[in-house]
Amino acid sequence: MTGKVVTSYSNPGYATSANITDVVSQNLENVAYTYTPMQVATAVTLMVGIFQIIMYTFRLGIVTTLLSESLVNSFTTAAAVYVLISQIKDLLGLKLPKQKGYFKLIFTVIDVFKEIKNTNIAAVIISTVSIIILVINNEFLKQRVSKKCSLPIPIELIAVVGGTLISRYCDLPKIYNIETVGHIPIGLPKPEVPSFELLPLVAVDSIAITMVSYTITISMALIFAQKLSYEIDSNQELLAMGFSNVMGSFFSCMPISASLSRSLIQQTVGGRTQIASIVSCLMLLIILLWIGPFFELLPRCVLASIIVVALKGMFQQANQLVKFWKLSKADTVIWIVTFSIVTLINIDIGLLAGLLVSLAILLLQAIRPYTCLLGHIPNTDLYLDLDRYKAAVEIHGVKIFHYCGTLNFGNSCYFKSIVYRLVGVCPQEIVKRRKLRTEEGHFLDDKDAEDEHELRCVIMDMSALSYIDPSGVHALHAISEEFTRVNVEFYFVNCSSPVFEMIKKCDLYVHGAMSLKIFATIQDAVIYFQNMVASR
Repeated sequence: MTGKVVTSYSNPGYATSANITDVVSQNLENVAYTYTPMQVATAVTLMVGIFQIIMYTFRLGIVTTLLSESLVNSFTTAAAVYVLISQIKDLLGLKLPKQKGYFKLIFTVIDVFKEIKNTNIAAVIISTVSIIILVINNEFLKQRVSKKCSLPIPIELIAVVGGTLISRYCDLPKIYNIETVGHIPIGLPKPEVPSFELLPLVAVDSIAITMVSYTITISMALIFAQKLSYEIDSNQELLAMGFSNVMGSFFSCMPISASLSRSLIQQTVGGRTQIASIVSCLMLLIILLWIGPFFELLPRCVLASIIVVALKGMFQQANQLVKFWKLSKADTVIWIVTFSIVTLINIDIGLLAGLLVSLAILLLQAIRPYTCLLGHIPNTDLYLDLDRYKAAVEIHGVKIFHYCGTLNFGNSCYFKSIVYRLVGVCPQEIVKRRKLRTEEGHFLDDKDAEDEHELRCVIMDMSALSYIDPSGVHALHAISEEFTRVNVEFYFVNCSSPVFEMIKKCDLYVHGAMSLKIFATIQDAVIYFQNMVASR
């Protein structure tokens, strides 16, 4: 991890799959060789690491630009719901079957209601007491102690050690049937080279695991980066995760990703720098090598209580939905869709749905940019939106059209239609009426043609036109020619250098010369038109 804060702990299986062997089982059905689940898992871990290093090499961390604030907020809030629901069985002392696949959150809730009658009262009491103590410390004692001492109260450590001692000396597992952590093996796994022949078989499934694990990790990193005001390097995160997975594959590790619960606990207890990870790793190493058996009698309900209390900050993120609603309805749609699908279906499907909705909204905004008619502010050379400024006055016979965004093959048709709608004149309709009246024997003189509409000039303000492609240039020529055909002048103003160069290049190879009338400012175009009318 990069940045000033340790954003997450690795959590094997949290962001990938409950069982790696289930994910790749279809690809292994017709394989003559027999592999153990651990061999499959380590092969997936190695493949994920390779993919992440490749993504780092090609600087593909840019995909994080698609993770908007509303998407990250919604996704992590929904993930917090998953964590909360997963802890209910330990808080209540229930024994529930482990759900897999889609809709597992719903099925878990159903199982909880089915087994609620078997609640372990002792587990509920321990959970309640633990939660009350943790809340009192976090909400009241922590602020007072911080004024007198820079070292925070290690309440979580106290809860773990205290819970273990009480469980041991009060014999809670036997007397009250309290479920404990259970057997903790001592020592580290021996290094073992992954099965390289498995890599082609798990490659396709590893792509999905790579993207989901990285997106969840970077989402968590962005949450803490925003909360604690620091920056992260998305490509550096890819490199760190890639090497961690490659090295971990030699030590029987699952693909790593961010753990919402563990990250929150670390941040809650005051973790700020990489030293927190060093201390945590050293403590885990000591536990694995020597004192692991001491914590075997730790009640699981105590651990669940610590996690649930730490989720408070994540659930408070839901308050941001009100802000999103007031600021942007598009962000609100992204939030609701992501949260709903993550909680109702699954994490990976919800994340994909949120990304697709974000892309769809970006595409829609690009195809349908902001447009308006401009009016003149008397005694100035300012031209502002007629709908937003009461002082703006429309010039008789002139429509000034403002276009903001890009003009390309994807929105050229929309561009034409919005021009026709705003200026109130469709040249094609006028040409059709003329042709129909001519066929009926009613010939129009020039005066009749001019009286068909009051519009005499259309001016397009290109100051906010950021990009144009050859199709867009063709659309400008087409619409200019259409209005000229019905005796309406069409001018272009405030053209930026890149846009002008593209127009010039297209005209050079298509028309042979510049045929569009382009002016430096709106005022220049208006004066030119007025002088031309006066000289007639």
